[in-house]
Amino acid sequence: MVLLVVDTCLGACQVAVLRDGRPLAARSEPMQRGHQERLAPMTAEAMAEAGTPFSALRRIAVTLGPGSFTGIRVGLAFALGLRLAAGAEIAGIGALEALASSAGESGRACGVIDARRGQVYVQAFEQGRPLWPPAALAFADAAQRLASLDDGTLTIAGPGALLFGEIVGPERAMELAAPDLGALCRLAGKAPVLRDPRPLYLRAPDIRPPAP
Repeated sequence: MVLLVVDTCLGACQVAVLRDGRPLAARSEPMQRGHQERLAPMTAEAMAEAGTPFSALRRIAVTLGPGSFTGIRVGLAFALGLRLAAGAEIAGIGALEALASSAGESGRACGVIDARRGQVYVQAFEQGRPLWPPAALAFADAAQRLASLDDGTLTIAGPGALLFGEIVGPERAMELAAPDLGALCRLAGKAPVLRDPRPLYLRAPDIRPPAP
């Protein structure tokens, strides 16, 4: 099966092409903005390097959030367009799960995203199994929860990990702008297929009405 991985949720634009679980080509570029302009060219480059036509795609695994509201929409819209064009199914990957998986597949790991306004998006896993659903928590509440979870193996990963460096120590706080592409590829094959994929928003967008 030919599978395409798409990730635009956070601080990178990333794609990978896999055949039967084996990576054939991958691209990753750090960026906070501009995912929409780079995603299609990067995907075309990766597909060409893999020697695979778009018509061969059978699954598209896309990160659904939480993360940048614009970035999430870019990746999902692109995946939906490809589904129509190639007849491929869509599978969804949680950004927090991908961040936690970037820290490794053993022990306890937690994906953390600095959501600003005194909040973080956070989800913890043990041996890859979620310990709670993705949540938006006040910093103090998240710190208390993570401190109670730390058994000496807890690793925190993501754009917000260093906020909790005092809890687990700097050696177990991995500040990542985006999930590791290898972790995304590992998760892609077992990600759930979705008939009606939707972005995962844990709070409303930071939109203010224009001044009168």
